[in-house]
Amino acid sequence: MLKSVEGIYRDGHILLLEAPPGVGESRVIVTFIPGGGTVDLRDRGIDEAQAADLRARLKSFAGDWDRPEMSAYDAR
Repeated sequence: MLKSVEGIYRDGHILLLEAPPGVGESRVIVTFIPGGGTVDLRDRGIDEAQAADLRARLKSFAGDWDRPEMSAYDAR
């Protein structure tokens, strides 16, 4: 079964942002994601004013999203 784990490539090394569950040693395939993890909002039809409004409206949820138990929803 394939498992995906996010990581960062830097200076010829890959740093995993989390430990892959149930994997001790394994071959891997590395896929480089363009843009360094940023999202181009214009490509999605969102301008600066809309982005600012969205950030302001979602700010009240940040405390909930950052709680450790919310990581259960990150499983892929």
